[in-house]
Amino acid sequence: MLAHAACFTVALFLCFLVDSGMRIGEWFPRVFLAWLGVTLAVKLIVYGLLHQFQGWWRYASVPDLLGIIKGSYISTIILFVIWWGSMWLIPSHMGIYERVPQSVMLMDLAATIIVLCGVRLAIRLYYEETHTVAEGRLSRLLIVGAGNAGEVLLREIQRMATANYEVIGFIDDDPRKLKARIYGVSVLGSTEQIKEIAAESNVDEIVIAMPSATHQQIRRVINLCQGANLKFSTVPDLVAIASGKVKVSQIREVDINDLLGRDPVTLDTDMIRNFLTGKVILITGAGGSIGSEMCRQIAQFEPKALVLIEQAENCLFDIDRELARRFSHLTIHKHICDITDRPRVNYIFATYRPEVVIHAAAHKHVPLMEIDPGEAVKNNILGTRNVALAADQYGVGHFVMISTDKAVNPTSIMGSTKRIAEMSIQCLNERSKTDFVTVRFGNVLGSNGSVIPIFKQQIAAGGPVTVTHPEMRRYFMTIPEASQLVLQAATMGHGGEIFVLDMGEPVKIVDLARDMITLSGFRVGEDIDIEFTGMRPGEKLFEELSIRGENMAPTRHPKIGIWKNIPTNENLINETVEELLRIANCGDHKHIVQLIKKIVPEYVGDVDFMKLHTEHQARCNGETPADIHARPSA
Repeated sequence: MLAHAACFTVALFLCFLVDSGMRIGEWFPRVFLAWLGVTLAVKLIVYGLLHQFQGWWRYASVPDLLGIIKGSYISTIILFVIWWGSMWLIPSHMGIYERVPQSVMLMDLAATIIVLCGVRLAIRLYYEETHTVAEGRLSRLLIVGAGNAGEVLLREIQRMATANYEVIGFIDDDPRKLKARIYGVSVLGSTEQIKEIAAESNVDEIVIAMPSATHQQIRRVINLCQGANLKFSTVPDLVAIASGKVKVSQIREVDINDLLGRDPVTLDTDMIRNFLTGKVILITGAGGSIGSEMCRQIAQFEPKALVLIEQAENCLFDIDRELARRFSHLTIHKHICDITDRPRVNYIFATYRPEVVIHAAAHKHVPLMEIDPGEAVKNNILGTRNVALAADQYGVGHFVMISTDKAVNPTSIMGSTKRIAEMSIQCLNERSKTDFVTVRFGNVLGSNGSVIPIFKQQIAAGGPVTVTHPEMRRYFMTIPEASQLVLQAATMGHGGEIFVLDMGEPVKIVDLARDMITLSGFRVGEDIDIEFTGMRPGEKLFEELSIRGENMAPTRHPKIGIWKNIPTNENLINETVEELLRIANCGDHKHIVQLIKKIVPEYVGDVDFMKLHTEHQARCNGETPADIHARPSA
């Protein structure tokens, strides 16, 4: 209020001074001081009612300017009314208000606006231009996108109390914006020129200030900058900004999810809510990548209780703590349990009587399962059968098994054991009141043991990044998307179906490696090399997973299909599975392959596995094929 009163006083004094020809005369003690009291009383009341005293001047903006103009006009009108009233109500020998020139009151309208805006602007400029520079050299920043987000980002960077960035310019594909200036910073060119501009201006970091940019647009910018040794960042999404949770200036690093991510999944949340709300849900493998995300997704639908089963104690501990923090009202029962232990599984089912089971527990690492095939048999086949039989025995309504694209024409022990698990629960579905369904999908981004965390570790160690084959391709899906579609597919199942999720287009692993090296601010072939190590046992170049084709039937959801599988021989499956379980602990790879082929004839087993395994181990030790063949035989 005192600051405003001082500004009002200065503005009125300047108006009187200009009106008197820049001379101070008798108007000052008699007319100015008397009229100043009236002016201050009126303006302080008006500006107070307009909440102008609560403004933070260092963040002065257009709304503040409009408030000042509005207050000045209202005050001037009131003052004119008082001035005219004084002419009639106050005797001439007593009044002095009539001596106030009308020109002074009109000039005061403009002067008040100019003085208040000038002071606020000066304070804002002071804070924006006098930064404390962060330790070290300022990061030279190039902003991609000269739109609203880019303008807000630049403004917030300029307001930072501690300067971390030096904004070099904008990049925008709109030709009308070329050479335009925003807060003194120019639009330097289009995205096609971004690499050259970054090199000429010695840019350290590029911020993609396009919250609504598609994954393809972000990938294009990254690809145009390959080999430029740059760091890449982006601003939060529009929903987060609009909700007020984050500011545009809270930039984050671009990660591989931004390049490989897909459009948001559209779900029938009403069906999922009816499927889950108020029910006891049991999740096996609850601490794994998929299992833990299933816990998060299901918890949002307010189940009666979550029963978490996990063999790895640390993983179970982590997801339990997270759920307890985020969903404090949720009843959670957690248990360490090996699903191959049937009495233990039965005890948990008998105790909690779950109504829905999400079976995510499995051994999924292809090369490791080739080394220890018996463990894949025990966990993926026996473990699934134990959980499925418990679901049947204790009256579970719905059983959802999470499978893999590697079960399609399998070339690995892991894929073939998952295929046998699918066949087993389909057979059980024929005579059970429980609805048993399977959901297949491919790789998920960032899951434990997947290629992306491995690449990150290799890049952090300075390389090289290892890729098994230059033509290796894989499907990728985000963990939340996969979990959401699993729940959607589960609501559609009536028992016996194998649902397949639409994984989009496959991605070349070598391209993924190049993108991750570029995103990390390194140059492929200069800072970090890519090495090809050869295919590992059980791997195939292309995964087979599509929701289109003669063997697929559509569902009402565009990203979910149903695989038209052929009937299975239950007696053959049961007899062969018993034989597999009998020899599981001996690890006889050749015998296990022969038995699997009796049930899954399309499985192409690597019967000369030990030779391939020896060669693979030798490559890891830096030996050449000549060294391997020169070894003396055992």
